[in-house]
Amino acid sequence: MSRPRSFDEDAVLDAAMRHFWRHGYAGTSVRDLGQVMGLGQASFYNAFGDKRSLFARCLDRYLEGGMRARILRLEATQPPRQAIESLLRDIVARSLRDRLGCLLVNTALEVAPHDRGLGAVVAARLAELEGFFRRQVQAGQADGSIAAGRDAADLARLLMTLLLGLRVLARGRPDRAVMEGALRQGLSLLDAPVSPRPPAGG
Repeated sequence: MSRPRSFDEDAVLDAAMRHFWRHGYAGTSVRDLGQVMGLGQASFYNAFGDKRSLFARCLDRYLEGGMRARILRLEATQPPRQAIESLLRDIVARSLRDRLGCLLVNTALEVAPHDRGLGAVVAARLAELEGFFRRQVQAGQADGSIAAGRDAADLARLLMTLLLGLRVLARGRPDRAVMEGALRQGLSLLDAPVSPRPPAGG
């Protein structure tokens, strides 16, 4: 019979997640993790397997309390176009307030190109975000709040790219005017194209 764990799993996962978020995947060693989690090496490996497995759990924990919770709340409480705008405006506010950036985006930049396993984890999580945008675009096209003549899948990918770009931009140039200008232009793609006025006297 296995022995009951002598530590609070939620607390140690939170400690590991914060360390990964602050120092990155490559900048975090198993020894670092053991120290911040208060676990010996044997307990660490018995409970979490290895560093990559722990990181994947931390990434899911980060998303569960952040992106996934916001998406569920927005889908349940706001019309589709407003849900898109609210998420993106919240991203701008968070990016300007928190210089650590987004753990998912940081991982996509640091780890995904070099680690196929974690790259697949990141791709799956980004697909969740794309799915949210696609559902909202399709619903907005149905209710008339989003231009019907644009491809919903392409718009969803563009909105996801905008969100990721805003997160990256804020790390190097946290300028509210720049970020809000980019956001306005991105959101304008949800509008129907304006027909040119005929020339006077035509």
